[in-house]
Amino acid sequence: IVFIASMVVASLLCANLFNPYVILGLFCIVSFSLIGARDDYMKISRKNNAGMSAKMKFFLLFVASLIITAALLYIGHNTNLYIPFMKYPIFDMSALRIMDIPFIALGFWILVFLATSNAVNITDGLDGLATVPSICALCSLSVFVYVAGHAGFSGYLLWPKVVDSGELVILSVALIGALFGFLWYNCHPAQVFMGDSGSLALGAFIAFMAIVSNNEILLLLIGIIFVIEALSVILQVWSYKYRQKRIFAMAPIHHHFEVRGWAENKIIVRFWIIAILANLIALLSIKIR
Repeated sequence: IVFIASMVVASLLCANLFNPYVILGLFCIVSFSLIGARDDYMKISRKNNAGMSAKMKFFLLFVASLIITAALLYIGHNTNLYIPFMKYPIFDMSALRIMDIPFIALGFWILVFLATSNAVNITDGLDGLATVPSICALCSLSVFVYVAGHAGFSGYLLWPKVVDSGELVILSVALIGALFGFLWYNCHPAQVFMGDSGSLALGAFIAFMAIVSNNEILLLLIGIIFVIEALSVILQVWSYKYRQKRIFAMAPIHHHFEVRGWAENKIIVRFWIIAILANLIALLSIKIR
């Protein structure tokens, strides 16, 4: 709540509040944070890890994702789907419409919101593990969003232009600054913890930035740690359900390495290194296309 509140206050002071992307960005991070805060509060007040029921939590996340996605479609956001390192879109997700509603774009963007927010939430299991990969992702996406919102840069780099999107960089940089302040106390051994109120909001905002900059597919590389963590849980559940065998000693995968005897600091720093290198490769796609 502390770093989300800091980001919101800084954004309200510095950003253009008449910009539709700024309004949606603030709504995105606040709505997902409130859902997470409700879950955190229920865990604390009941003194157990149950929190909200999985169905209720998923429903609230779905509703928030639907509102943001519908608003993006309403303001006419670009629905072309781009593949990394390719200049031109592979297809327009709004081409197929039912009752004038582009269901492919709507469903795909909701999936991006739900998958990313939950993936960051899963990653938040060791001190600072989710914080630095989130900072890396936000730094990369800030570059993409700024390029998309700049007529000169987007024209020169043949990047899809998104009018007014550049203002989102203010929100992103405010969040990066707040995360650095949070990391000061969240590094091992942590004095404060992110909780669902932070991780869900972070994941949702990263997804929002990726959608605005037309980087939904590249997000797999930008958020590589989140992808690995989420996949480890999915594979573990699938394997145990259908094979009655575990692939990992424990899931998510950072706990697997803990069980194998890796020191917590070693796991955290190595995951940070992977996140940094993956984002450097992702940034190459701006020019190598």
